[in-house]
Amino acid sequence: MMTKLQMYSFLLVMGMTMLFTGCATLEKGTHESVDFTSNPSGADVHVNGNLMGTTPVTLKLESKETYRIDFKKNGYATKRYAITNHIVTKWVVFDVILGVAPVLVDAITGAWFELDQDSINAILEKQQ
Repeated sequence: MMTKLQMYSFLLVMGMTMLFTGCATLEKGTHESVDFTSNPSGADVHVNGNLMGTTPVTLKLESKETYRIDFKKNGYATKRYAITNHIVTKWVVFDVILGVAPVLVDAITGAWFELDQDSINAILEKQQ
């Protein structure tokens, strides 16, 4: 059984956590999983110029960033895609209701943002 002091301490810690953490940071976090596939499979996936894996692959990308995605495979033309983001209004509204601290946390961490795609399937064309 908890003592009154323990109960008050627990409630204080929970209250402070909720007060000083943004809704989006708690609910969805600052990264999103994006699935990359290609036909044919086995294409190299370059994110902003950096090789990140070979299809099929799932990558965790920061929600606050935008990305240039290139699919490269020998004998095939490179396919380029863009992943952009947008601010999700509901997170801003929830944060404003809760106060200044949640607004700052979600704004700084980028948790307000959501990527515009959660998967890309590149259809690669043979080079002539």
